[in-house]
Amino acid sequence: MKSTLKKLLPFAVVGVISGATTVGTLQYFNHDSNSPDQSYFTKSAPNVSFAGMNSAAVGDDFVKAAKTTVPAVVTIKNYQSRSGNRASEQDLFDFFFGDPFGGRGQQRQRQQQQAPDNMPSGMGSGVIISPDGYIISNNHVVAGANKLEVVLSNKKSYIATLVGTDPNTDISLLKIEEKGLPYLNFANSDNIEVGQWVLAVGNPLGLNSTVTAGIVSAKGRGIGILSSQGKAANPIESFIQTDAAINPGNSGGALVNTNGDLIGINSAIQSTTGYYQGYGFAVPSNLARKIIEDIKKFGIVQRGFLGVQSLDLSNDMQVAAYNREKKTNIKAGSGVYVTGFGDNSGAEDAGLKSGDIITKIDNTAVTDFADLSVAIGSKRPGDKVAVTYLRNGKENTATVTLRDQKGGTSTRTKADLSVTEKIGAEFEPLSDRIKTNFGLSSGVTAKNVSEGGEIAKIGIVDEYIIMEINGKPVNSQKDVEKILDKYSGNVSVKFVDGYGQIYTRGFKMP
Repeated sequence: MKSTLKKLLPFAVVGVISGATTVGTLQYFNHDSNSPDQSYFTKSAPNVSFAGMNSAAVGDDFVKAAKTTVPAVVTIKNYQSRSGNRASEQDLFDFFFGDPFGGRGQQRQRQQQQAPDNMPSGMGSGVIISPDGYIISNNHVVAGANKLEVVLSNKKSYIATLVGTDPNTDISLLKIEEKGLPYLNFANSDNIEVGQWVLAVGNPLGLNSTVTAGIVSAKGRGIGILSSQGKAANPIESFIQTDAAINPGNSGGALVNTNGDLIGINSAIQSTTGYYQGYGFAVPSNLARKIIEDIKKFGIVQRGFLGVQSLDLSNDMQVAAYNREKKTNIKAGSGVYVTGFGDNSGAEDAGLKSGDIITKIDNTAVTDFADLSVAIGSKRPGDKVAVTYLRNGKENTATVTLRDQKGGTSTRTKADLSVTEKIGAEFEPLSDRIKTNFGLSSGVTAKNVSEGGEIAKIGIVDEYIIMEINGKPVNSQKDVEKILDKYSGNVSVKFVDGYGQIYTRGFKMP
């Protein structure tokens, strides 16, 4: 023991001497006001801080934004009928976030279908946008629900009315009966910058009122998630990409700036596991606001179309595939290449031709299809837009009047919709083979069933057979329209699923 101490003693003496030397040196420089280089290491240096490390100021901004946002973000519980063979809401979350159970999704779905009816099929988030109870969320949060429960941050619970949905943007609008609620203001999402701080607020993984921070990583992202799901007929994808952590349950929640203003609605992540891996995507507030204003004012979304068929020049793989198929030699680059026109095309009437490259809409640059879709998708039929395009290398501008898919240039309300538009499906007569296979004498096949429509809500998907409506046999789309035209009240539908099982379900005619 003594020998060990003798060995360590010289090191201890050196340490004491070194410490004394350091203290003496610092004291010397503290008293030497003529040594500016050393002032960076003293407390007496005025107005000095490390660049980018003003944590107090950033923290104050985050606290302010969090205090503003948390009371206005709600939990939305989606309750669905377990008896129909319709995919549960959790499966929609699996689509937007991946299946974190690695192949156990079907087993989990069976467990959910056997769960009591008083248990929600899925949960997401929503944002209160007015003091009288309007709430914005995602379409996939509310899809398929026969009851929607909204729980505030103070734990008060309400049954919500679904005002309307738009699968093309993944936006929905709900309403609860209450007054004086905390709410968020919309910010102009066009003004956000890559690199600015943002907060994501929602209810991930059952953890209520969770706040995470990050930056805007990119703008105008199109990730193909709405089109690949197959429910969005004309998807608009121009997401705000952020690295603020979001997980299942954040869907429909708020993306806010440091003032607590709403700049986006969190919708999806890009992940191989179903959990956060650094990439979150939010619907920009300007687009979301336009959608809910349409739903509130008209009852439906007013969507303007250019009427062009196009090729995204920024997508190298898409351009290469087009060149192989059409035997062309189009160069990849920036802009949207016009390959053709639809019926009643406003763009064609304004003088655009196949081969033109669209580069701007109303002086806003169009570098890819996401830019074009959001620029046009935020307009209504009848709106006029200035389209800048290149033809043979020369820049031109044309004024295009946007039209709806049927060629109309005026807005419509629910009252203007056809029966099939109101209930969200089209119908085809049964073939003799199907009649024989199912032993039926009448019926129609459901086609183009719209996500969020009345037909979809009762569990009917494409290819299901509808036998009767309100107790009357149907054999054609005209039969369906005749029964429901100018009809109000409850509708009874008798239908057959893909396994031959017969159900009777109902909805209220919108």
